[in-house]
Amino acid sequence: MDDYKIKHYLILFTLIWSLFACSSTGTPELSGLSPQAQAVAIKQYGGTYKVGKPYKIMGQWYYPQEDYNYSEVGMASWYGDDFHAKKTANGERYDMNTLTAAHRTLPLPSIVKVTNLENGRSLVLRVNDRGPYVKDRIIDISKRGAQLLGYQTKGVTKVRVEILAKESKALKAAMLGTSVETEDLIPAMPKYTPSVNSDLTYYVQAGSFSQEYLAQDLCARLQKFGKAAISEAWVGGAVFYRVRIGPFSYEQEAIVTLNKVRNYGVYDARIIRE
Repeated sequence: MDDYKIKHYLILFTLIWSLFACSSTGTPELSGLSPQAQAVAIKQYGGTYKVGKPYKIMGQWYYPQEDYNYSEVGMASWYGDDFHAKKTANGERYDMNTLTAAHRTLPLPSIVKVTNLENGRSLVLRVNDRGPYVKDRIIDISKRGAQLLGYQTKGVTKVRVEILAKESKALKAAMLGTSVETEDLIPAMPKYTPSVNSDLTYYVQAGSFSQEYLAQDLCARLQKFGKAAISEAWVGGAVFYRVRIGPFSYEQEAIVTLNKVRNYGVYDARIIRE
């Protein structure tokens, strides 16, 4: 093994070890890591990839499957202290302070985007457990996830749950040590064509939030990619806080930054031209 590879693996395992050291339950926070790094951490704490056989709970049959077109609207609940540190359905340990969720049929683990339809907030979560089994509820989210989505004190909220197919397939491949098609791993990027309009400026918009503190948190984390700032915009009589990086004079500069931000885990980031 050459020096470059040795250095690469030392950095990777140092990062993974730091995550383990910060976790008291065996479920480290993995958002922003590559699928390979996530797989290393999940396996280290006993997690496996599984779909599972059909099962019956309270007279109702459920049929787990790899459904990469999954999208559903329903009610979300959250679970906390009663399940904290207990084993999840894929062998990890549940940590109510990390961004995970329970779903009745999706592969374990898989990556989903959950949107709170009552306030517009969205969050990307890793599904690693089974449940909930209460009528009309389609997902059970960690306590931290419920806090960020703004419904912890309410208990339940109406959400849209969408599987992120590319990210889920990549994590599956990393867990199983198999390959995945290149196009499944790379988020769709706009094609670069040189801009001839010198009056245009470009921004990478990473998110838009109704709560300012969420925008401030994301803005602080994205400073590593450039000059990130928050701007206010009024939509339908309500104020939204937009997190943008820029401005850039050339579209290619914005595309390079967009790629970095998406690889960091902000999958909804896009380029704005003004």
